Amino acid sequence: MSLLTNIVGFSLFGLAARFGQLGIQRRNMLSNPTAHLISMGVFGYVGYWAYKWEIISAELIAAKREEIIERRRQLVSQIEESE
Repeated sequence: MSLLTNIVGFSLFGLAARFGQLGIQRRNMLSNPTAHLISMGVFGYVGYWAYKWEIISAELIAAKREEIIERRRQLVSQIEESE
């Protein structure tokens, strides 16, 4: 997923959460647009960090996978040498 779609998706989820909150309180949905923007901004920021974490975690998993493969190669070579 691209960065823009991640941020926009989380922002729209923040807007939906805000509307849900106002619906539970039975308040006017459009009474305070500044709070809607703040909610969208906060959730968009979370979406940005979720995107960054996805990239970092993929790199960490790839590095760990290489480490495991190297250990297996060493183990196989030790077993072959002992035979």
